[in-house]
This record gives sequence, C-alpha cells and structure tokens, in this order.
Amino acid sequence: MSAVDIVQVLMRGLPTTVSLLLTATALAFTVAFIAGISRVSKYKFVRIGTMIYVEFFRGTSLLIQLFWLFFVLPEAFGIRLDPFVAGVVTLGLNYGAYGSEIVRSAILSVPKGQTEAGIALNMTRTQQMFRVILPQAFRTMIPGLTNNSIELLKGTSLVALITLQDMMYWGQNLRGADYSSALPVFAILLVTYFLIALPLILLSKYFEKRASRGVAST
Repeated sequence: MSAVDIVQVLMRGLPTTVSLLLTATALAFTVAFIAGISRVSKYKFVRIGTMIYVEFFRGTSLLIQLFWLFFVLPEAFGIRLDPFVAGVVTLGLNYGAYGSEIVRSAILSVPKGQTEAGIALNMTRTQQMFRVILPQAFRTMIPGLTNNSIELLKGTSLVALITLQDMMYWGQNLRGADYSSALPVFAILLVTYFLIALPLILLSKYFEKRASRGVAST
C-alpha cells in the first residue's frame, strides 16, 4: 500500500479527531473554570467536593475512566452512551480537572491588594471575582490552558479503543490488515497529529510571550 493510499484511509478519521478535540476542549475549559473558581470558594463543602473530583480524575487512568463510561455504565446502571459522547465527557472531565488547577493557581497569583481594593469599592465577592480577579488571572492562565489542549489532543487517540472511528482507529485497521504497514502508518499518524497540534503549540508560545511581557511590566 502506498503512502498516498494510507493518508487517504487515515483522513477518514480526521473529522472525528478534530471535532472530538474541539468539543472536548470546550467542555474541559468550562469544567476548569467552574472547578477552579469553586476551589477558592468561601464555602468549605464546595472546596472539598471540588477537590475530591479533581484529585479523583487526576489520580486515575484516563483509559480506565473511558472504559468505565463506555463499558461499565451500560452494564452496571443501564446508561449507554454514544462513543463520541463518552469520549467527549471523559476527556472533558479529565482535562478539566487538570485545567482547574491552572485556573486556581492563576486566581491565587493575583495580589491580595486587588481584592482589598474591590472590598473598598463595596463590591460583592462575586463582583470582585468577575470584575477584578478573573480579568487579571485570565492572562496568566491562558498559556497553561493552551498546553492542556495539546495534551487533550494526544488523549483523543485512546477513543479508538471504544470503537470511535478517529484517525487512530483507521490506523489500527490498516496495521491489522497488513502488519508490514505498521511503520508507514504510524509515521504518518505521528506527522498528522503534530500538524494538528502545531497551531496550538504556536498559540501557546504566543500567549506565553504575552503573559511574561505583562508580568514584567507590573
């Protein structure tokens, strides 16, 4: 099989890989913001509940979480998820847990004087968070969240194991049909994943530069 034939087969999975990346990233960002803000809540039960979620998803295997959602839920609770939905939810919750630590540390990096200024202006705690703290913390957290998206892209290759027809799924099919094609198939997969990650890598570098410039000026 020629390299062109291999690329044509792998490209069948490209729309699934890209749409999975975009959807799971959107979910992960949303979860990261909610969990990150909850980690600095004044309510102890909110902080503890969020900490349990974060440490559970950071402390267990992404692959096992994926298998639980796709294979165990139908058997144990009768809840059957579409492979794409199972992939999005697992990736979103897993990388959202990692992202929440980035959001939390960015919030905590804002000087306390900013909060005190908000109090002096008679702002509520919510107003302080959304009008004073988050706008400043956002610049700091963007490089970390962009890196998180790159890691998420790498994680999407696992969804082939729950029958979702992404690029890795088609690569495994090609290798199964002809074991001698393993080298060209996985070489092309390496390059393709890198090309998809390249815009994210460049964005991350750009934001890192912008963030460091902002820190230096303060």
